[in-house]
Amino acid sequence: MSNINEIVWSEILSRQPARIKYAFASLKAEEQARVRTHLQKMAGEDGWHPEQVLSAKAALEAIGSE
Repeated sequence: MSNINEIVWSEILSRQPARIKYAFASLKAEEQARVRTHLQKMAGEDGWHPEQVLSAKAALEAIGSE
C-alpha cells in the first residue's frame, strides 16, 4: 500500500468510524479498492496481530461493502 501514507492508514485503522470514513473518502476509487482488499486480508487471514484484525474489521464495518 505504498501510495497511501501512514497518516491515512492510521486514520483507517483508528477504530473510530467518523475518522475511518473521512480518510477512506479522501482516497481515489482505485486506492479505495486496494485498501478494502488489504483490510479484508487483514481481517480474514492468519498471521496478523489480533489488534490489527480488530482494526481491520472496524474499518470494514465503517466503510461498508459499497
